[in-house]
Order: sequence, then C-alpha cells, then structure tokens
Amino acid sequence: MSNFIFSNHDTVELAKKYSTPLYVLSEDIIEENSMKIKSAFEKTMIDYEINYAGKAFLTTAMCKIIQRLGLSLDVVSGGELYTAITANFPVNRICFHGSNKAISEIRMAYENKIGKIVADSEYELGILNEIAEEMDVRPNVMVRVSPGIEAHTHEYVQTGRIDSKFGVPLKLMESVLSDPNKYKNLNIIGLHCHIGSQIFDEKPFLIAAGTMLELMKKLTNNGFELKQLNLGGGFGIPYLNDEGAFDIENYIKKLVEFIKEKSTQLDIEFPKILVEPGRFIVGPAGITLYEIGTIKEIPHTRKYISVDGGMGDNPRPALYNALYHAVVANKPKYNDDDEELVTISGRCCETDTLITDVLLPKCEAGDILAVLNTGAYNYSMASNYNRLPKPAVVLLKGNEDQLIVERETYADLVSKDRIPSWYD
Repeated sequence: MSNFIFSNHDTVELAKKYSTPLYVLSEDIIEENSMKIKSAFEKTMIDYEINYAGKAFLTTAMCKIIQRLGLSLDVVSGGELYTAITANFPVNRICFHGSNKAISEIRMAYENKIGKIVADSEYELGILNEIAEEMDVRPNVMVRVSPGIEAHTHEYVQTGRIDSKFGVPLKLMESVLSDPNKYKNLNIIGLHCHIGSQIFDEKPFLIAAGTMLELMKKLTNNGFELKQLNLGGGFGIPYLNDEGAFDIENYIKKLVEFIKEKSTQLDIEFPKILVEPGRFIVGPAGITLYEIGTIKEIPHTRKYISVDGGMGDNPRPALYNALYHAVVANKPKYNDDDEELVTISGRCCETDTLITDVLLPKCEAGDILAVLNTGAYNYSMASNYNRLPKPAVVLLKGNEDQLIVERETYADLVSKDRIPSWYD
C-alpha cells in the first residue's frame, strides 16, 4: 500500500527521518501560490506590490524564499523585523506594521531604512514624527484606516469593523490628516486597510476599495499626495475538502476595473495597489505530521484518537474553532467499510481537540496522521504549554528535504530559566 504523498514526498518516510510532531512546508507550493497572485496582477498592467504577511509563517529561510520570488515582506514586530534583517532581506521591500510599536522597534526600523511603516493610530503618527525629527530621517508612512466594513468571518479575525483595535476610524481620518505640515517629518504616501481573514467573496474588498478611494479624494483636497493604496489580505483557503478557494484572478481583475472606474469618477490618480497575502501563500503549502498513540473508545459516544502534538503546535482549533482535514498517511487508500468517525485529540492537559468528528480508516498506535493546510498560523503561534518542545520544520523543494527549524529539546526549555541566589 502506498503512503500519502505531499508535494512529491512520502510523508511516512519524512516522519521516520525527522520524527514527529513535524511541520512540513513545500517551497514549490509556496511558489505556485505566489505566482497566481503575480500573474493576475501582471495581466492588468498596473503598478502593484505583493507584501507577504510574515505573521503567517516567518523564518530566515522563508525570507530567502520570499526574496527569490520577488515579493515584499510585511512584518509586525521587532522580532519579525530582526528575522528579515538577519536573512539580509532587502530593507526597501520591508513594510512594518503593528498596532502598538515599541519605541525601540521604531528606532530599529529607522536605523535600517526600511521601505515603509504603517501607522496604526493618531498617537503613533505623533510618535513616528517625533522620532523621525530626532533621528533626522523622513520615512515613508501609510496610515491604516478602520473602514467600518464587516466581512463574514470569525469575529476574532474581523479587523475592519468600527469597533476594532486596528487603525484610525474612518470618520476621524479627515481631522487626523487635516494638514500635511502636522507631520512634516513623515512622507505620508498612502492609506491601508485590512477587513479580516478567511474571506471568500470579493464584494467586501470592492466596498472597502471604494470607501478608501473616496477618503483619498478628501485627503487629497487637504493637501496630501497619496500615491499608494494597500487593501490588505485575508484571501480564504479551503481547510476542508468541500470548501472552495478564493478566486484571486477574478478578484484582481474586478478590483482593477473597479478602481479605474472609481478613480476616474473621483478625478484622482490611479494609485499603486498593494495586497498582503499570508495564509493564501503559505497555508496550503504546509502539513503537520503526528504519530498516533492512545486510542480510547467510549461506547455509543465517541472514539478518541490521540496524537503526540496538539494545541501547543496548533492553537487555532482552541482559539477560533478552526476546522481541519486529516488523512492517515500510511493508510491513504481504504474501503469505505473500514471508515469510522473519530475525534483527533492532542496531548496537552486540556480538552485539546484538534479535529472533531472526522472519517478515517481504523487507526492503530504507531500510525502517522497528516493534518492538512497547516502552513499558516501553526508554527508562528506555537507555544511550550505543558513544557512541550516545539516541532521541527522541514522544507521540501523538488526531490530535496532539509530542516529549516530544528526541533526544540528539553535543554532548550530550561535554557532561559534562572534560580534565585537564595537557593544556592
């Protein structure tokens, strides 16, 4: 019986070689997904920029991949910025986000002359302006707007609502940017919005684009020269077999047509368009491999299949009730008669349910379970809860496989611990 193949690699052999739990990432799939967006934009013949959202998954190796593919990079913390700098990522292609940037992070961004900074509030605009004057720099800045648009997705990942910690509320923007001389040390080049994640319908994006263009017109009348419009990311991916994928080509075509028409109507210059895909690029490019251990059946109630990972390496089901599909890697083909309804349970000292009610072939201890579409927000959100070491990350490219993040050890877990002197 053949094993489950992911990106031309035998997943059971990967589990044997690198142990489990194991994050597996395909550079080929990352490239394929990136090219879908680039190709769609190239057909429109407009000025555009694709900012890969590093929060989805970021390591020094990922920086190298993004650089090779000609994408820019969106970072949201000093740690992500440091990762990019360590990887020698082109600083002019870095965009620094974040709703509460530390002074030290802003200084780091200025010192390294990064391409642009997204200001998240009126307060932050003031801080950016003060530090820019102190350091004698004039950074490129975009202002994030909360446009008051709600996409139909989980409330925790709706970021464009009026009641949101992100961005300047739309109704306040004209007063915040009332005079170009107010922030004379900043080169304010455009506006940004992000309305949420896991969105499958292009309509909310088009509504947001219209709202932002109308705002650009008003701010242009205030004396600002706004040349760029960043409409964020949030393009949905299919976590389950029966889900569709966001039609990126259709969206970009409709978006460009809409912006051309709206810009003409408002008598403003067609702006450079930026997007920030993260999950769309890296989510389907990753899987997580686990070894099955304890199997517990409660008659007439539920059958639990326990794996050697859980909420420590994938907190999304606990946080968002996120849904995933899985296959038994060493039993990818089986008769329907052998199928049973089970719940995949993690090993953390919590309820820790990874997948509720999934049909799988009869499982046994030692089987390898592959959970699909885990490339985004798994490694990046992983924790050491229960003092569990974080898994390794292996990268696939063509017929090659190499570690890009080593597995944590027990020694790593105590490496930062310190014992008070009174216990010496």
